[in-house]
Amino acid sequence: MKIYQFESGTGLDALSLVEKPEPQPTYGQVLIKVRATALNYRDLVVAQGGYGPTVKYPLIPISDGAGEVVAIGEGVTRVKVGDRVAGIFFQKWLDGSLTKEKLKSGLGGNINGMLAEYVTLHEDGLVILPDHLSYEEGATLPCAAVTAWHALMTQGKITAGERVLLLGTGGVSIFALQFAKVHGAEVIITSSSDEKLQHAQELGADVIINYKTTPEWHKEIYKLTEGNGVDRVIEVGGAGTLAKSMQAVRVGGTISLIGILAGAKAEVNPLPVIMKNLNIQGIYVGSRDMFESMNQAISLHKIKPIIDRVFPFEEAKEAYSYLKSGAHFGKVVIKLE
Repeated sequence: MKIYQFESGTGLDALSLVEKPEPQPTYGQVLIKVRATALNYRDLVVAQGGYGPTVKYPLIPISDGAGEVVAIGEGVTRVKVGDRVAGIFFQKWLDGSLTKEKLKSGLGGNINGMLAEYVTLHEDGLVILPDHLSYEEGATLPCAAVTAWHALMTQGKITAGERVLLLGTGGVSIFALQFAKVHGAEVIITSSSDEKLQHAQELGADVIINYKTTPEWHKEIYKLTEGNGVDRVIEVGGAGTLAKSMQAVRVGGTISLIGILAGAKAEVNPLPVIMKNLNIQGIYVGSRDMFESMNQAISLHKIKPIIDRVFPFEEAKEAYSYLKSGAHFGKVVIKLE
């Protein structure tokens, strides 16, 4: 079978397509014919060696993938041959809180990921895909969608009428837009692209702000919310935008800190956290329980993930480059035959 692997964390030049024997499932394992994988910003970080010493090379990359169960090992009861499944991001985070041990089971980082024609995963590390989704759509769920669900629903317990601020139009933000709207929230979203903002508005965004033409977007949000601020922020920018997010959120509001797209280092004044009694919570994907709860909502509301572009397996490097360019709206997918 064909797999992609990073020989080192030195960039896309270290990504190679190689032949390996097809794996066989052992006790409790499932053999999956991978049909599609989806990229996240985290995959770019892994490619550049920025994910820390826990990553061991060579590494099969990408956490997100969906496919068909083609064989099962002895003792498997959760799935059967022919089931359409996706792997969960942390293979050992089934429920409860995240622990140090569960952190070591991240696909495409701590352990080999999904960018291969066949993979074996433990049956506990799988969920069944919603019936109305294609493999390409199902592949987008494990990281970005579960992260958005964790932030808004599991931790956030969002209610109708809340005001939610989303930064950018990548995978997490667009899933958050879809989840927030089906739960009756008002959504404000930012982007540097008027075209992307128009698309977000078509998906239900109530207020759109171009942060290039409105660099003081936090002040604009305060005006738009009668001087109160939003109830919660899905913060994917990191240190580069956190200060403005703290100004844009209301007293007693919540910031879900998810990404570092605008940088990992900056001087941040903690005083607003104290003076506004803010809740800042780190969100690192989520558990299998969260994934399965999310899938119930996706099925009920017939939510369809937004895919910007699908690349063939042979053009995996081009898919990475496209994601890195920031031109995408929603998700970037790699399709296998």
